Amino acid sequence: MLLRQETPADREAIHAVHLAAFAKHSVPVVEAKLVDELREDGDLPGALSIVAERDGEVAGHVCCSPARLGSDEKSAVGLGPLGVLPAHHKSGVGSALVHAVLGAADALGYGAVVLLGDPNYYSRFGFVLAEPLGITPPVAEWAPHFQVRTLRAYTEDLRGDFHYSPAFDRL
Repeated sequence: MLLRQETPADREAIHAVHLAAFAKHSVPVVEAKLVDELREDGDLPGALSIVAERDGEVAGHVCCSPARLGSDEKSAVGLGPLGVLPAHHKSGVGSALVHAVLGAADALGYGAVVLLGDPNYYSRFGFVLAEPLGITPPVAEWAPHFQVRTLRAYTEDLRGDFHYSPAFDRL
C-alpha cells in the first residue's frame, strides 16, 4: 500500500471512494460532496488530504480541514471524512490513513484533531471524548461520539465550542 497526498488526477477516484464507502450509511451520500466542497472552498490542505493506493488504484481517502476551537482558528482541524472502498475494508487501509493524517497534522503544528465517529474504532488511535477536555460539539447530541486526539502542540487552553469548516454547515 502506498500513502500519499492527493493530486488533481485523484479527484474522481476520491469522489468514487466516498460514494462507495458511505452508500449504505447515508442517503444521499453527502461525504463525497463534502470533500468536493472543502476543496472548492480552499479548505482541503494538500498535506492533510491523503490517499491510499493498492495496485495502482485509490483504495481510500482521508482528510482534515481547518476548524475553529473557541476563538482559536489555527490550532485544530476536523478529521473527515475517512472513506475506504468496500473491497478493502478490514485490510488496514483505514488505520493506515488515520495514522498518516494524524502524523501530518502533528508535523504541521496542530494541537488537536477533532472528529465525529465511533469511539470503539477511533480510540485505538488515541482519540478520547472531547467534552471532558472542554471541547463542545456543534450539536449537543453528538457528545457521545464527538472525540479529540491531542497532538504535541496541544495546550489545556485549547478548548471551547468547535466549528468545522463552512462546507460542513452546508450539508
